[in-house]
Amino acid sequence: MCGIAGIFHCGTPKPVDPARVERMCDALVHRGPDGGGVWTAPGVGLGHRRLSIIDIAGSPQPMQSADGRAMIIFNGEIYNFRELRRELELGGAQFRTDGDTEVILAAYRKWGVDCLSRLNGMFAFAIYDLDKHTLFLARDRFGVKPLFTAMLSDGSLAFASELKGLLAHPLLRRKVDPLAIEDYLTWGYVPDHRSILDGVEKLPAGHFRLLRHDSPAAAPVRWWDISFAERARGKPADLEAELLFHLREAVSSRMVADVPLGAFLSGGVDSSSVVALMAEASSNPVQTCSIGFDVAALDETSYAREVARKFGTDHRERIVDPNDFAEIGRLADMFDEPFADASALPTWRVCQLARESVTVALSGDGADEAFAGYRRQVFHAAEERARSVLPASLRTPLFGTLGRVWPKADWAPRPLRAKSTFQSLAESGEEGYARALSIVAPELRGTLYSPEFRKILGDYRAEQPLLAMMRGAPARSGLDRAQYADLKFWLPGDILTKVDRTSMAVSLEAREPLLDHRLVEFAARLPHHLRIRRGQGKWLLKHAMERYLPNDVLYRPKQGFVTPVSQWLRGPLATEARAIGSRTTIAGTGWFDGERIGKLADDHIAGRSDHGRLLWQLLMLDKTLGKLGVCC
Repeated sequence: MCGIAGIFHCGTPKPVDPARVERMCDALVHRGPDGGGVWTAPGVGLGHRRLSIIDIAGSPQPMQSADGRAMIIFNGEIYNFRELRRELELGGAQFRTDGDTEVILAAYRKWGVDCLSRLNGMFAFAIYDLDKHTLFLARDRFGVKPLFTAMLSDGSLAFASELKGLLAHPLLRRKVDPLAIEDYLTWGYVPDHRSILDGVEKLPAGHFRLLRHDSPAAAPVRWWDISFAERARGKPADLEAELLFHLREAVSSRMVADVPLGAFLSGGVDSSSVVALMAEASSNPVQTCSIGFDVAALDETSYAREVARKFGTDHRERIVDPNDFAEIGRLADMFDEPFADASALPTWRVCQLARESVTVALSGDGADEAFAGYRRQVFHAAEERARSVLPASLRTPLFGTLGRVWPKADWAPRPLRAKSTFQSLAESGEEGYARALSIVAPELRGTLYSPEFRKILGDYRAEQPLLAMMRGAPARSGLDRAQYADLKFWLPGDILTKVDRTSMAVSLEAREPLLDHRLVEFAARLPHHLRIRRGQGKWLLKHAMERYLPNDVLYRPKQGFVTPVSQWLRGPLATEARAIGSRTTIAGTGWFDGERIGKLADDHIAGRSDHGRLLWQLLMLDKTLGKLGVCC
């Protein structure tokens, strides 16, 4: 894993100052502490920070192709590079190194941009073609690896693995995009179609850009998409066998490394499945790590220990303090953009633990999105059945009225918490799923903004890009569209951002075998009853893993990392919560109704209501804006 940065002049190929590229790379040293380099030519500069994983001594970057006609900087891993190398060697290619970077170069020299479809891995890279004077930027299918870009006032395009790399460039304008605030308040992160800074973009997952010196910067081009439009045929037993084949291939291909390798083990279905298949493929004990909490309701370490004993792993665990609220400033540093997924804190802690013994760790991320493992997906499938029976002319007035009058009762038993279900059923399937995915509903968001900020937003609402994505999805059902949204919107913006930043903060490479594109493409073709059955998501995956894992691991309720932000904001962070509306950076922006936020904080602290997630969002926004030193 590495960090990349560069500058490319669209127009006149002006000289690039190598010191400027070096400063951008220095901001990314945590991503690559093992070495670095800078290369410049007229109109272009490429920089790299390296975390050595494969061919430790033999693949420095920036790297020149064997024929001297292309240069590459690369962040990620290509898991099928040995197979590609053999194919390229049969065609006459010669190699000087044993790593995957040179294979990408040779593949580009042979197939051009079509090389992307042949790569199985996680990547963001830049290739400068010295013959064509073009810059080729590309990002992997799911967006495991990030890439930020910005057009600057001197006509150049700057790019970097993290926003902090761009922030090191003196010409970058630090002006907030107001639409990003609406996006962030809705989702808890800034989605990939936007950045917190006006003028900064993220290359979308599964896209590339081809830039020339003699023309304006070209728009991103999509080179891959996931389709739910087809259905697999066959007996469940045959599909289960095919699933296991894909799982074994995905895990074994990600176990190639020239440095110590291990796995995160939470004790849930996904990470336990990865560990089980790693143990099957390895002759040595798998190194696993878990973190737990000293609060029984939050702790899963007993399940992780059970799995570790079953597969004889070299297991390490650590109990962390759930009141680790002093680290929120560190989180703001890691993410650069406001990021309110509170599980980032325990994720960072497990990465720290893993890095004490390994340099690469496999995770279980991606299975919920691919196999319908989220509770919201199961609920959405049930709601879609109701929508198919009740016409909108009946649903909208009936459930709309119920949704307005039904009390919000987060404290009540689940069957009595019907308000959000009624609100969802009054809407279309896409609107209902957007409501399920959001953190702050539109009714509440509208009360938070100042009149001036509402004018700036105009007709824009954060749900609009998601609704357009779902309506245009290559899908056959509402469940398909929900999973498509999770894979294309939620996964890169939240889950993969969280894992990338927290792992890279400690120079750890995290790999996601359950996001192997062949596995996910297979999962997208599964019939509904093999995804969800009897109210259980991930049905076929769980059934397939019964031969490996005990039922109390496979079929217990999903838990996940929990951080007690509501308690923090009633206790040690109560003073900060009270100050959000009046004495903070965001209070000075004029975007929000300070009195309204103050009332929400008072109600939360007094226990009259639970606004913990919203207050946490506002607090993380305030910390991030303070770190960025932005103007409004």
